[in-house]
Amino acid sequence: MRFNFKKKNRELPLTVGGIAIFSRDWGLEKDGKRKPFDQVVMDMPIGSGAYKIGPVNFGKDISYVRDVNHWGKDLNVNRGQANFDKITIKIYKDNTARLEGLKAGEFDFMQFYSAGDWARRVSGKRFDDGRLKKGEFKHRLPTGFQSYIFNTRRDKFQDTRVREAIGMAMDFNWMSRQMFYGLYTRVNGLFGNTDCQATSLPSAQELALLEPWRGKIPEAAFGPMTSPPNTDGQDRLRENLRQAMALLKDAGYTVKNGKMTNAKGEPLVIELLDSSEAGSRTHSAMVRNLAKIGIEMRMRVVDFALYQTRLKKFDYDMVIMAFPGTHTPGQEYADVFGSKAADTEDSGNYAGLKNPAVDDLIAKMVGAQSKADLLPACKAFERVIAHSHIFIPQWSATQHNVAYAGQKLAYKEPMPPYAKADDWLLNTWWAKPQAETK
Repeated sequence: MRFNFKKKNRELPLTVGGIAIFSRDWGLEKDGKRKPFDQVVMDMPIGSGAYKIGPVNFGKDISYVRDVNHWGKDLNVNRGQANFDKITIKIYKDNTARLEGLKAGEFDFMQFYSAGDWARRVSGKRFDDGRLKKGEFKHRLPTGFQSYIFNTRRDKFQDTRVREAIGMAMDFNWMSRQMFYGLYTRVNGLFGNTDCQATSLPSAQELALLEPWRGKIPEAAFGPMTSPPNTDGQDRLRENLRQAMALLKDAGYTVKNGKMTNAKGEPLVIELLDSSEAGSRTHSAMVRNLAKIGIEMRMRVVDFALYQTRLKKFDYDMVIMAFPGTHTPGQEYADVFGSKAADTEDSGNYAGLKNPAVDDLIAKMVGAQSKADLLPACKAFERVIAHSHIFIPQWSATQHNVAYAGQKLAYKEPMPPYAKADDWLLNTWWAKPQAETK
């Protein structure tokens, strides 16, 4: 199969290479007619991987069986991989049921994303006798940018000072101590833990990219990179809230009868839209801090279908999104930050950002032909986004927290630094001989 590209784009070959290619015979019936694509879900796909689909219980589990005749099993690049004869992935609709299933021995491996679960609830008889083990594996994956997102299409979020002030009410240091057990680090910017991450003052190359847009991007982008508000110390939160009050005053807000109001007398009320109540405890700290400066934040939890509809139509004040990180940013950022995407329903531009400078910097990233061209464009881009305060950065984990059947599964250390936990398990772990597990 051959692809011809109309213009130079360093990432297009990688993008195209990652697209799944399906056999034209998938869904072909005996009479030669083809089923519509949305009707072949029950038919086994024709693939070329090391595993074939085995038994399937829809909504419960799916199994993959190793193909002993796999054409690539003896290639050097595949040695040491695909070591399990059968892999079954179980589906649980409830996190509590999944955790209890692990403790009961219903499956052998589980990755944890909740600091509370990992610190307090991963325990029991099977952990005590060694049948289950806890593993903490440090990685060097990009942090991504999980964040609260302002919908700047709303009038109340048009002013950068208002957005920055609201962000100063987040007390990550307190949350880390009281809720996260020190397992997370604060996110700052878009490209944390990568070479694209902006730090300190912009370089000469970055300034050359930023200077043509002076006046159309935050002036702060020409100075030091943003740093999340710190509350590690006596009265630090109080000082942050004072700065927030000053920013709001500059933006035309005053406190009347305990409520932060604009020049029209309208109180500043924020609705945080979510599809689950699981994060309510986490958000409560910010709700309390905002109340101290007269801002009301309300949690609005809706069912998932309505949540998706409101996302598509950009019908919200604030939402929470976890964007994956990357070492090679490119065209995908046009959907998240591009001006055209801001007006396109169901796009990824949840913040509604529209700025020709941002469009230009994305084009510079996409068009970069070398790392020396890419890095200044990435860093300049990150500075503009960070100083626009369209996000309130949240947190990221620097390690994979996993529980696994220690008497059944084995692996080779160290873990590859850029590996995802489940990929590492499925690709390179193996089952111990039965004699060792007895």
